[in-house]
Formats: sequence, structure tokens, C-alpha cells
Amino acid sequence: MALLVLIVLGATLGWLASILARTEAPGSILRQVALGMGVSVVTGEIANDGAMIGSLSFLSLGVALAATAAALVLYHAIFTRRRAKA
Repeated sequence: MALLVLIVLGATLGWLASILARTEAPGSILRQVALGMGVSVVTGEIANDGAMIGSLSFLSLGVALAATAAALVLYHAIFTRRRAKA
């Protein structure tokens, strides 16, 4: 159940980041959703001591939320800078 919650959390944050950044390219939206899901699952698993079958602690949920948001902000900072140079 914890794995499903982390996947949904990451996908939702990636989707919201694409809305806030006003991303219109379908490939870019999918990259943001995939990045959100990946970071959320990895950091949530690390913070939950590797137990993805059982329950999810509030600490691991918060860590996953913060790390996913930070990764998406960093992604947009790098992507915007690269697009501005081109």
C-alpha cells in the first residue's frame, strides 16, 4: 500500500509541476510525472527503512514530498536555463 501511495503522490506532484510551469509539450509533461514518481518512491523507501509492503510513516511521506518538490524545482531551473541558451 505504501508503494501505491508514493507512486500516486509522485505522479500528482509531477502533474501539478507541469501545470504550474505551464508546460505544453507532452514529452515534457511525461518526464515530469516520471521524475516525480521515481524520486517519491526512492526517497520514501529510504525514509521508511526499505519497507514498502507495510505501512507508510508520516516522516517518509514528508521526506518523499519534500524531495520530489525539490527535484522538480531543480529540473525546471535546469530546463529553463537550457531553453534560454538555445
